[in-house]
This record gives sequence, C-alpha cells and structure tokens, in this order.
Amino acid sequence: MTAQKHKGLALGLATAIIALALAPAFAQSTAPKAKVNINTAPASELETLPRIGPKVAQRIVDFRTKNGNFKRIEEIMKIQGIGEKVYEQIKDLITVGAETAPK
Repeated sequence: MTAQKHKGLALGLATAIIALALAPAFAQSTAPKAKVNINTAPASELETLPRIGPKVAQRIVDFRTKNGNFKRIEEIMKIQGIGEKVYEQIKDLITVGAETAPK
C-alpha cells in the first residue's frame, strides 16, 4: 500500500471513530424530554424552562405554596414575569400532572 492510501485509510478511520463517539450526544439532544410538572418541580427544575430564571422559578414555588396546585397550565400566567410571550414558549414543556376525565 502506498503512503497516500495509508493516509486516506487513517483519515477515514479517524472520521468514523469521531462520528461514533459523538453519536450518543446527538441522540440524547434529540430525545423528547419529560414535561416539567409545575405543581411538583423544585425551583432548580423550573429554571430549565426557557425564560425562567431563579426569581421567577421561586415565584412559582411561592405561588403554589400559598394558593395550592395549579389546575391548568394557563394559570402560570398569574406569576409576575410570565406573560403571554413566555407562556407561548413554555406551554408545550409544562404540565400540571395527570389529566382528569370529565365527569
């Protein structure tokens, strides 16, 4: 085998190894994540939501401590700092728990 063929083979092998090493990272980033339960999540978990920082996360925890569990996800807009724009960004990422069947 010539030196040029060795270089090509080594380059191809290196590319394959890198691709295989990075595959789990890409697979994890595209996997669907569980919704954040706004009735049970600690502030640290609430902060994983877009546009929710430490202060707003603490307001959510304080609100549910004072007022009880949220009945519907839309009620999160009662929290100072969460308006319609933020709600639109997080509505598909949050839940209030198991849906109850209509009576």
